[in-house]
Amino acid sequence: MSTNKLFIEALTQVVGSSHVLTSHHEMAAYCEDWRGRYRGDGVAVVLPASSAEVSAVVALCADHGVTVVPQGGNTGLCGGATPVSSDGSIVLSLKRMRRIRHVDPLDRTITVEAGCTLAEVQAAAEERDCLFPLSLASEGSCQIGGNISTNAGGVHVLRYGNTRQLVLGLEVVLADGRVWDGLRRLHKDNTGYDLKHLFIGAEGTLGIVTAAVLKMVPRPAVRAVAWAQVPAPDAALSLLDTLRRRFGERISAFELIGGTALDVVLRHIPGARAPLESRTEWSVLLEVADVDPDAPLAEKLEEVLMSAYEQGLMTDMIVAASGAQEAALWGLRENISEAQRIEGFSIKHDISVPVSRIPEFLARAESAVAAAAEGVRIVAFGHMGDGNLHYNLSCVDPDNNRRLIEATPVLNRAVHDVVHACDGSISAEHGLGQLKVEEIKRYKSPLELEMVSKIKDLLDPRGLLNPGKVVASQRRTSRM
Repeated sequence: MSTNKLFIEALTQVVGSSHVLTSHHEMAAYCEDWRGRYRGDGVAVVLPASSAEVSAVVALCADHGVTVVPQGGNTGLCGGATPVSSDGSIVLSLKRMRRIRHVDPLDRTITVEAGCTLAEVQAAAEERDCLFPLSLASEGSCQIGGNISTNAGGVHVLRYGNTRQLVLGLEVVLADGRVWDGLRRLHKDNTGYDLKHLFIGAEGTLGIVTAAVLKMVPRPAVRAVAWAQVPAPDAALSLLDTLRRRFGERISAFELIGGTALDVVLRHIPGARAPLESRTEWSVLLEVADVDPDAPLAEKLEEVLMSAYEQGLMTDMIVAASGAQEAALWGLRENISEAQRIEGFSIKHDISVPVSRIPEFLARAESAVAAAAEGVRIVAFGHMGDGNLHYNLSCVDPDNNRRLIEATPVLNRAVHDVVHACDGSISAEHGLGQLKVEEIKRYKSPLELEMVSKIKDLLDPRGLLNPGKVVASQRRTSRM
């Protein structure tokens, strides 16, 4: 009997034959990212149902020298959950691990398994009159393990922070199959190195997150949502400063949306309607929220926005008058990525710069892109409140995208060099994956790259976990 067949049989003994997929047809959806940009292959897709099964599967892989690609909801944009090639990896899907282990409204903590969707975690918190504040457009399908592994951001980072700020403890399967139980519910634990932070944002390259203790916060009782048109990004920045001074931490979101981004949504998303009759190049979607049910947020927000209008910081605005109108306004923002997927290829940049330098970045990047290639359309939008923008490039005529694809390295360099010059990061919330694993070397110092490599070699010396992502590492010699 071949070594490969023995290995597959050993996997089936751990998770059951129906949870080891080996046919090309069964594996296809797990070996391709949702945009269809990254495709790989492997010897099997394995679906464990518990941390113990994950541990046993990883131990088997370590014994056979087989690489492991951990996968959550497979909603990432950088190819971090997709095999890089046909090199004999398994895809380890955590979709069956969906238990809510514990909810404590007094501690404000919720302990969940990695395969829970973000929406399921939100719903479990809501049942206890609490809020798990991480919020993404893909929350119905993205999984909490993937959110943790990419340090996901989303629209409420301005108020609540990235995923990193929402994690108290982790359970992690290491590269040799051992399980680190760090599921602590402590808000303070100052006993040396905080190991959980090694795994948050590591994209499964140091260990596989199987469960987490997450923070919950009091659920807001009232909120107000508004759409405002601004003459330029610097006016939006001044509007943000005005709102911070008047509302403080009650500002939940402040999203900058370019006119081309709105156009793409209106063109491709059924039922989408322009929020205002007039149109400008830039708009802002903002939300304020309060735990006090009697707080007159809508009235206060309208008062502040009218004052901003008189100062020339905006040209028109609407404050949502109902929950349905709030949802419609948020739908315009949350459907931008889906509308772009429908339209076709685009070069995506997930960048961050200091909030104060966003207008500078936008001006310099536009010039750099124009110098690098002709006829490129810029679709810019994102979380202005925390400095994170999605800066995407495409052609109005899809037939020209072949030329754009060929110019991808040049355009990436043009945008990323401007980001670096503005003291920013070339990856703000989507991670590096395989998309930026080489590009990051240009912008990290040699010392920083050396430290990252040493951490990888310490925790995964044979390079078995998610190879080809985040950091170059020593590769294993397969015994298959």
